[in-house]
Amino acid sequence: MNNPFTAVDPGLAIWTIATFLVLVAALKKFAWGPLLAALDERRATVEQTVEDAKRATAELEQVKEESARLLGLARAEAATIVTRSRADADRFREEMRTKAHEDAAAIVQNADREIKQETARAIAQIRTEAVDLSLAIASKLLQRNISETDNEALIKDAIGQFKQVQ
Repeated sequence: MNNPFTAVDPGLAIWTIATFLVLVAALKKFAWGPLLAALDERRATVEQTVEDAKRATAELEQVKEESARLLGLARAEAATIVTRSRADADRFREEMRTKAHEDAAAIVQNADREIKQETARAIAQIRTEAVDLSLAIASKLLQRNISETDNEALIKDAIGQFKQVQ
């Protein structure tokens, strides 16, 4: 009983093996080669992406450290500026206080000088009026008009008496 499915036919076996080998060669050339090339390319792309990610992480760490350093410097600079500004403000306030005291002292001194000048003017005016009054009284008493030289002598005498009284 020859079953055609179980019988071994050497011609069919050779053709089957030959077809299988041609199919394997065709698959290797047209399917596996491009497929392996695509897989190699994908692997290289993934490796490059991983490297880029590592490099970016390292750069990010450097940037983070640099920004922390710059922030520290900026804070220190800001503190220095604030300290300097406060010192300048204190110095300016002290200068203004000193200038105000000096201006007040100058105003008091000027007022004092003006008071002395006005007092001297008032005293001179009072002396002049006292002399004129004395001359008027003396003229009335003497009932005559005094000459210029007599007038000057009387003025000097009256001033001398006035000074003695003071």
